Amino acid sequence: MTDAATAQLTADILLEIQAVHIRPGEPFTFTSGRLSPVYVDCRKIISFPRARNRLMAMAVDLLARNAGVEAFDVIAGGETAGIPFAAWIAERLMLPMVYVRKKPKGFGRNAQIEGDFKDGARMLLVEDLATDGGSKHIFIDAMTAAGAVCRHAFVVFHYGTFPEAITGLKAKGVTLHALATWADVLIAAERRGHAKEQLDQVRSFLSDPDGWAAKRKSA
Repeated sequence: MTDAATAQLTADILLEIQAVHIRPGEPFTFTSGRLSPVYVDCRKIISFPRARNRLMAMAVDLLARNAGVEAFDVIAGGETAGIPFAAWIAERLMLPMVYVRKKPKGFGRNAQIEGDFKDGARMLLVEDLATDGGSKHIFIDAMTAAGAVCRHAFVVFHYGTFPEAITGLKAKGVTLHALATWADVLIAAERRGHAKEQLDQVRSFLSDPDGWAAKRKSA
């Protein structure tokens, strides 16, 4: 399956399980404080076994095509949403898994990475989605500090509208892989007959996220 076909099937699955939320009248707020008329709840995938099985199969295929079949030694899930996806990918690849905390737990070993790995291990960072990429840097820095090497990160969904999500990771030598972006969801949503007014609001946001948010804040 090509990357384009993978993206469209992923978009269809996310729409089918109602993981895509479009709410321009009541914007969502990201962790970074940005306002958005759209939100993709990848956590819903854990409740749909057939959907998650198909998505994880496509994830492994995508990583094999674009990173290599022997590119990783360990699969690392980012706390907390990335942990189940990392577990499913690790199982398919028959690789060890660890998970990375947002900060050291503050007691015991004060560990930020839970699990066992060797110095120099090539880790794949797995999270559910990427917006502006901020949380990825926390996890990658923790992995690097612990002696691991991270050159690739995977998410089910990438917003695809914040350039810093890509450039910031590239500056760290990390390539971001995603099954689908908002551009793919818009194509699928239009094909499925979603309301044009809502989709136009999404396009307005994607073309200028900060400008869209500024208008809502001043309204």
